[in-house]
Amino acid sequence: MKKITLVLSLVLFTIVGAFAQIEKPVTWSYVAKKVSKTEAVLYIKASIDDKWHIYSQNVKSGGPVKTTFAFTPSKDYALVGKTAEPKAITKYENTFKMNVSYFEDQVIFQQRIKLNKSTTAVKGKVEFMTCNDRECLPPEEVEFSIPVK
Repeated sequence: MKKITLVLSLVLFTIVGAFAQIEKPVTWSYVAKKVSKTEAVLYIKASIDDKWHIYSQNVKSGGPVKTTFAFTPSKDYALVGKTAEPKAITKYENTFKMNVSYFEDQVIFQQRIKLNKSTTAVKGKVEFMTCNDRECLPPEEVEFSIPVK
């Protein structure tokens, strides 16, 4: 009897595990475009599933985790200014009891760099938080490497 219970339990957990999905409502893509021999613009695009959103870089403390970019220092390039973003949607979110700025569908962040070498790879990571009208997923970090040619 114990063996039957054990086998049935294992089968049940295997089936449940097979149907459990890790939600990944945001995918990231990257491209660099040279604007001169010594400057380039990095385009960092978040494609966001329907009914989900990610937060702006400009969220006040006490709210959700804002999107942040951390670029790995290199002698090959220097950052010019801060990472730019388009105008975000700003609405009151009851969860955080404050106005928050966020993006739906897709957003393209831009970072200018000064090149000290004609070709390089800009490496770093983006941290962001994804929510919908029912839940928020834990903050996530994604590493990137953007070739500049």
